[in-house]
Amino acid sequence: MNFSWFKKGTIYQIYPRSFNDSNNDGIGDIRGIIEKLDYLEKLNIDILWLSPIFSSPNDDNGYDISDYRAIMPEFGSMRDFDELLEKTHKRGMKLVLDLVANHCSDEHKWFEEAKKSKDNPYRDYFHWKKPLSNGGPPNNWKSFFGGSAWEFDETSGEYYLHLFTRKQPDLNWENPKVREEIFNAMKFWLDKGVDGFRMDVIPLISKRDGYPNAPNVGFRKVIEDVYANGPRLHEYLKEMREKVIRHYDAFSLAEGVGINHDNAGLYINNDREELDMLYHFDILECTIVNGKFEESSSFDLVNMKSIFKKWRDAVHQKGWLANAMGNHDFARMVSRFGNDDKYWAESAKMLFIMQSTQNGTLNIYQGDEIGMTNIVLESINEVRDVQSLNFYEENLGTQKMSKERALELINKEGRDNARTPMQWNDEINGGFSIVEPWLKVNPNYNKINTVTQENDPNSILNFYRNVLNIRKSNDVFVYGDVEELEYDNPSIYAYTKTLDEIRILVILNFSDNNSKFTLPNKCTNKNIIVNNYESLMFDNEVINLKPYQGLILKFE
Repeated sequence: MNFSWFKKGTIYQIYPRSFNDSNNDGIGDIRGIIEKLDYLEKLNIDILWLSPIFSSPNDDNGYDISDYRAIMPEFGSMRDFDELLEKTHKRGMKLVLDLVANHCSDEHKWFEEAKKSKDNPYRDYFHWKKPLSNGGPPNNWKSFFGGSAWEFDETSGEYYLHLFTRKQPDLNWENPKVREEIFNAMKFWLDKGVDGFRMDVIPLISKRDGYPNAPNVGFRKVIEDVYANGPRLHEYLKEMREKVIRHYDAFSLAEGVGINHDNAGLYINNDREELDMLYHFDILECTIVNGKFEESSSFDLVNMKSIFKKWRDAVHQKGWLANAMGNHDFARMVSRFGNDDKYWAESAKMLFIMQSTQNGTLNIYQGDEIGMTNIVLESINEVRDVQSLNFYEENLGTQKMSKERALELINKEGRDNARTPMQWNDEINGGFSIVEPWLKVNPNYNKINTVTQENDPNSILNFYRNVLNIRKSNDVFVYGDVEELEYDNPSIYAYTKTLDEIRILVILNFSDNNSKFTLPNKCTNKNIIVNNYESLMFDNEVINLKPYQGLILKFE
């Protein structure tokens, strides 16, 4: 196995708009990140991943880029970015940017030119199709954010493709000029010293020939079979590796939308020379049946075990995964998989024991290290996420559900849950800003914040720090071979990890109730490495686990 620096590292995702507001305009910024670098260093973070900081009209909070080589003014200046990069590197940390290459903003000069006429040199930078005979869109493709994926352009009488909002036209990667534009933008940042890219929806960049209609199946299946894994995708990724990535000490991390465990190797197997790693959506979507805000199922621990196992088996010693259980597109981890009420701290710690001992590069999303929870937005006027707003309007327009039910689903699954401002202290707006933030702060900031937890040795924050410190000096956490115990147990997740002569046991109680677990041979309660409770009930070889108790023990 190739033990590259990024494999053992811990990535911390920063959503800049919500991280720290240094100039008190209600929006987080680059200087706000600089102010918190000491905090991140103390947390034992190795790699910072910034969600987009490029110029953007913010239809989708920066994922609609209008200039790939400029900083969004509300985030700061290029001088601010250069200072951030320098001070990040000075602390021994790396910096990764978010590459949004499937689409740009409709306010990018490329699209503004493309709209002028059918023979404009930039016309072929995008996907244009004539209407059907009835004047409708070219096919039945739906946007990720609701409605048709095609928008009619009055000037030319043609539709353009946008798999996301109408202000995010998809780029035409069939055009070599488009690929060269993206590659040159990547080189611009890599030449500055950036250490790699997280690649937004990269599996979508190659479109199916002829834009065939999507079958009448669940949206997740449509993404996998129609939108992702297109015919020239791997050709493009190899070209990106050859022309850009291989010339730098940098890595590529794919957002694995539409990738499954059967085809993951085509992206990340070592001999493919395409991408360094990806994070998949099976864990993030393990309670979502078809699509967000649609049919959902209750959390099933055995199903989660099976997801970890099938992905581990799929890439074993051939490729590498990023290990993510939360990000800016999903509700809060502790609210989804734990108990964010009675056992809030216990379940947040237990979940991190699990995440930190799964194979792959560890990804932490901002605020998870203090157990930030979902928020309750009181009305649609408090919602900021375009996906949630589109869902609300579409369902009210078709009268599919009541306003109350729509808002209930948004509060359960909406992306604003993860985007509420970071809670730094118990002062106004959680210390994020002294003015009203762009998105409501979770009212529980007076209880859940970094200052309160900094002064509590038993806090979630200090637990994260301790576990990350242990993980750095124990390669078995990252690379160890896994063997599951009591696989069919619906409330306990237990497994061993072995690397050379080192073997550990991980035991996790995913339950509000006490549970019993019998230790295997040569493992006793004398060699506890991590325990999220201060005590341990033990009767001979049987451990009496408390609700959401998690343990790591070392074999003799």
